[in-house]
Amino acid sequence: MALDLKFLEAEIQDQYLNDENPRPWILGFSGGKDSTMLLQLTWLAIRKIDPIFRQRHVYVVCNDTLVENPRIAKFIHVTLDHIQKAAAEEGLPISVQQTSPRLEDTFWVNLLGKGYPAPNNSFRWCTDRLKIDPTTQFIKSKISEIGEAIILLGTRSDESVTRAKSIVNHQSYIKSERLRKHVLPNAFVFAPIKDVETDELWAYLLQVNPPWGGTHRDLITLYRNASGGDCPLVIDTTTPSCGQSRFGCWVCSVVKRDKSMEALVDNGEEWMEPLIEFRDMLVDYRNDRSWRQTWRRNQDEDDAHEENWGPYTPEKRAYMLKRLLEVQKEVQQEDPNLILINYQELVAIQVTWHRDSIFDYNVADIYNSVYQTQMTKEEFSDDQVFEKDLLKQVCEREEDFKLINELLELQKSKIILVNKYGIQSDLDNHLTNHVNKRLAC
Repeated sequence: MALDLKFLEAEIQDQYLNDENPRPWILGFSGGKDSTMLLQLTWLAIRKIDPIFRQRHVYVVCNDTLVENPRIAKFIHVTLDHIQKAAAEEGLPISVQQTSPRLEDTFWVNLLGKGYPAPNNSFRWCTDRLKIDPTTQFIKSKISEIGEAIILLGTRSDESVTRAKSIVNHQSYIKSERLRKHVLPNAFVFAPIKDVETDELWAYLLQVNPPWGGTHRDLITLYRNASGGDCPLVIDTTTPSCGQSRFGCWVCSVVKRDKSMEALVDNGEEWMEPLIEFRDMLVDYRNDRSWRQTWRRNQDEDDAHEENWGPYTPEKRAYMLKRLLEVQKEVQQEDPNLILINYQELVAIQVTWHRDSIFDYNVADIYNSVYQTQMTKEEFSDDQVFEKDLLKQVCEREEDFKLINELLELQKSKIILVNKYGIQSDLDNHLTNHVNKRLAC
């Protein structure tokens, strides 16, 4: 093997031991071939260090966009479990940290709730919200604790011309010429395998089993069946995003065709066909005039103009949600535990619709029509929480908020009991008692 493994391990050990700064290592792990080799080399290098000197913690950070290719997501989930368990058993300073987008930033809340059009090259709103922001927040939290952090990335110059140029352009080396500055303040990048060629990488994974157990057979099978690559951990705009048949979000509409998912279907994963059909629908109708409002989200309906390409219409948002739930129900025949859109997202969509004055459609009715359940509107509504937050903002004094909230609760109790008789009298009495208490003070 032309690859000098001893040299790579020595480089990692030297950086780990001879850095006087206690800054942690944050290893970007996507589950693909590059990040797998990086983690394996790092693991084996640290394992050979005397436990007394293993003082630097390594966080294996994997970002879950919540719309990952289900086949890949399941594989990564199992792998992370093995990594966490094996690291604890060996007593290594390695732990797994999964990041995910905030509820208001998830793909479905933006697409179905706010009506954002499916992403394309000119409006790729998903990358920041789903990938960059969640991981960046974790890195910043570690920087705030220690002061600095080193980010280990599996980027390689051999992967593509674009990535090679990216590495060269951002190599402002620090001290030993191993580290380069990151766009985040007080963060540095260490890319130990940047000079490893693809053939060398695959030869290594074929010959050396992962230290967390098992083999790389499943990973290799995934690549062979999908005929693509992995979607790297995206932490800034210099890191290549998805596309070109890479493993990534199953809803990705940036590429015209998801060749990796199509290849998986051709190789026995027929249950994924409904996912392809839904993704293709997003691509086909993104720029359909009848699907889009003629005023933007920051405008009123009075500003409607044919040249404006606003969010999806309420009707189409509701239609896409129904189609998504139908797809979810269908693929759950293969895996009952597979969730394409979670309950919190459904609640957030309903709240967003109300804020957008969409009352002709509600999540409960759509969900019930697909799953034949008896869910109520209240089960998909967080209006009470929203009302209280808004109430706190407009009330200058805490006691005013308390009074109004009590009156609202009094009214709701009457409605729940289906007994509105005497409600005016009860409200008057409550107000009188409140005023008397204020005067007594």
